[in-house]
Amino acid sequence: MLTLTLTADLTGVTDLRPDDTPENNFWYTFKVQCGSCREVHPNYVNVSRFEANDMSGSRGEANFVWKCKSCKRESSATIKAPPIPYKQASPPTRQKILEFDCRGMEFTEFKPEGEWLATGIESGSKFVAIDLTEGEWFDYDEKAGEEVSIKELKWEIRRN
Repeated sequence: MLTLTLTADLTGVTDLRPDDTPENNFWYTFKVQCGSCREVHPNYVNVSRFEANDMSGSRGEANFVWKCKSCKRESSATIKAPPIPYKQASPPTRQKILEFDCRGMEFTEFKPEGEWLATGIESGSKFVAIDLTEGEWFDYDEKAGEEVSIKELKWEIRRN
């Protein structure tokens, strides 16, 4: 099992999470490494928790099925549950966002592409289409009358 964790400085917002519903699939973007030959795929790969792929030689399915170009072994990953919203904390704390069951491979790096959501702490304002690719985000909460931000993002992939 692997866990994607996040540590971030949230000001004025909480419940940071990917916009990930059956109607609006979020594609989690990772670097992948073969568990057998340790070769790292040169490109990022995308994984959706709503996509099911057949595994060859098996009746099973996984969200992500990958065949290593070097050693030709097939491996897979399945997202175990919906993403867990990141709660605002002071000081910022490392929190679990997503958990994977990886077989024969592991994710080594995460890229926060796609749209994210957050909620105003005081106002309950809904912030949508948040872009975290630059490593920070700033906006203004009209209801609360103050600036809100997400910065100092630190993503980690940890073994359970």
